[in-house]
Amino acid sequence: MAKHVLLNNIQHKDLRVITQFSAAYGDNISSTLTFPTEFADVQKEYPIFFQINPDTGKYQSVALFGISQNENLFLTADGTWDATYIPALIARGPFLIGFQQDPNNPDSREPVIHVDMESPKVSTTEGTPVFLEFGGNTPYLENITRSLKDIYDGMAISEFMFQAFTELDLIEPVNIEIEFNNGEQHRLNGNYTINRDKLANLTGEQLFQLNRSGFLAAAFLVTTSLGNMQKLINIKNRRN
Repeated sequence: MAKHVLLNNIQHKDLRVITQFSAAYGDNISSTLTFPTEFADVQKEYPIFFQINPDTGKYQSVALFGISQNENLFLTADGTWDATYIPALIARGPFLIGFQQDPNNPDSREPVIHVDMESPKVSTTEGTPVFLEFGGNTPYLENITRSLKDIYDGMAISEFMFQAFTELDLIEPVNIEIEFNNGEQHRLNGNYTINRDKLANLTGEQLFQLNRSGFLAAAFLVTTSLGNMQKLINIKNRRN
């Protein structure tokens, strides 16, 4: 069971995090949420799809790691993640964003870093230190902070991005049918992407507005990322 506590350099001065990746640490997942703030990096490695959150009925973006359930094709036997970029929700490790209220301002909610002390990656004897000897942040924690900022900013931006895409009717469902070299077949349902034809046929004014909002680039990054499906297929074919 998760145990989220506010991170601080006194109580957690000896905190370390195991930065290896494996199924034993829960990394055997076939996808994760991703955000517009990291699309430029994500699209270099993974297909980006949209899915509908069953709890909210709203679109969300996902980066695909595998084709079968609980399959992560980027995990290696030596505990590394075989990609040049790891999505922020994975890179953050056992850390997450919490909120702290200013006692002098009841309406304020400042984002702070929490850590899940029940995570299997949390340790005091092995792994990468979180704090320096005299209490400063290690480079590892600085990277975690950047990942959390991408998540925090990206969550806010995503809603506006999907609103812009929906208003322009750019989102379309896509069913993915795959047959591997060994004859195994898979069909991936429930995914959505950007309709390339509708994107190409936007008026000058629509393109201007989409670009000014910052979402034109996001739309192109999503369509470009779909080429990474072949990468996943090739990896799985080599392993079958």
